[in-house]
Amino acid sequence: MSPYRSLSLWHDNLGEELSPRDPLDGDTRADVVVVGGGYTGLWAAYYLKKAEPTLDVVVLEAEICGFGASGRNGGWATHEIALDRDRAAARHGRDATIRMLREVCDAVDEIGRVAAAEGIDCDFAKGGTLTFATNRAQVARLRRSIEEEHAWGFGDEDFRWLDEHETRERARCAGALGAVYTPHCAALHPAKLVVGLARTVERLGVRIYEQTKVTSIEPGRVRTLRGDVTCDTSLRCTEAFTVQLPGMARAYVPVYSLMIATEPLPRDSWEEIGLEGRPTFNDGRHLVIYGQRTADGRFAFGGRGAPYHFGSRISPAYDRHPVTHRAVEQVLRSLFPQIGEAKVTHRWGGAVAIPRDWQASVRYDPATGMGEAGGYVGGGVAASNLAGRTLADLVLQRDTDLVSLPWVGHVSRRWEPEPLRWVGVNLGRLLAPAADAVEARTGRPSRILGGMLDLLTGR
Repeated sequence: MSPYRSLSLWHDNLGEELSPRDPLDGDTRADVVVVGGGYTGLWAAYYLKKAEPTLDVVVLEAEICGFGASGRNGGWATHEIALDRDRAAARHGRDATIRMLREVCDAVDEIGRVAAAEGIDCDFAKGGTLTFATNRAQVARLRRSIEEEHAWGFGDEDFRWLDEHETRERARCAGALGAVYTPHCAALHPAKLVVGLARTVERLGVRIYEQTKVTSIEPGRVRTLRGDVTCDTSLRCTEAFTVQLPGMARAYVPVYSLMIATEPLPRDSWEEIGLEGRPTFNDGRHLVIYGQRTADGRFAFGGRGAPYHFGSRISPAYDRHPVTHRAVEQVLRSLFPQIGEAKVTHRWGGAVAIPRDWQASVRYDPATGMGEAGGYVGGGVAASNLAGRTLADLVLQRDTDLVSLPWVGHVSRRWEPEPLRWVGVNLGRLLAPAADAVEARTGRPSRILGGMLDLLTGR
């Protein structure tokens, strides 16, 4: 059995052995080299080949396509994007910022369109998102979030408040006082999407080399442990694993997000729980949580809170953290006690890339032929599709609406050196649940702890 099946529920139930493709065997040449076989890199390769079928495109992947966050995430293709709206509007204009917000919403539908057109069965279900309010502080914060969305040009058809009765009609979440509903999200099987996308680009003529670790990216050349690839264009799409490249340790903080999955629940349990149409769900707490009802009738549920490791280290040993996994399970069971004695069958995790200003970016320098995209702060399923399309347009020098979006050319400052990075990130990890505990107890916003958390996260 392939060792990659143990990476997550999604890898385990793909129904195939996940044998790696052949690695690079010596030096070669390509028009475009994509470093990283996740969503961003594969979407960039897809749109490049669809626009210019004669391009020779190579994808280099250190493990297998979908080894990282693209194969292990919560399965949310969501409208959310790591963007400081006020700052973007100040620099690029309000209209450009609103256009970007709309483009990410459209990216959700674009994923579904491509999956259908290319025969990628990834359990795509556009059921939207329910964000529950389980105490009065969350009610106030979530209602305020709707007002903010409306101020950015969205309407009730995009974001609206559900009262307690309307919420229960959609999902019987314990203690829910209401919820925000948006249709701009789809649940999907992340590993099926990334594996299907890799096969699709291969059919288009893209060469994928797996088990090929890149050691450096230079103008006109990408060096690996198995040979060099000379090229006109290189695109770095390595997300959290960027920190392992020379000189990039402070580009992102790799924050671990951990997940669990239950065994499939019986039909009568789902009749009691709801979530018909498979809307994704979370709630208004400060500590990020996220869940979905899978196509095979499980809960797949995750959350932040795992430790940040000194020096931005990434290791398979960090994919499982018993204390955090127990906390994630407790939260899920508190939200949906109808689960009863259902067993947790899978526990896994992985690192997501956090830029210092919590803003994603897409960049391309035609002078050097080097481009990159990433820093999605854990919300990259739909954003990576938009990034891949944008990279393709930049490389092909197309004058489209995408190349003028506010994240194009954005540069985040580097993270502080250690030990400041370790102290700050882990302090934020502790502040979030502390603020949530205060709000659950008092029903009022935790202004001091919440304000400190906002300062640490750049909000």
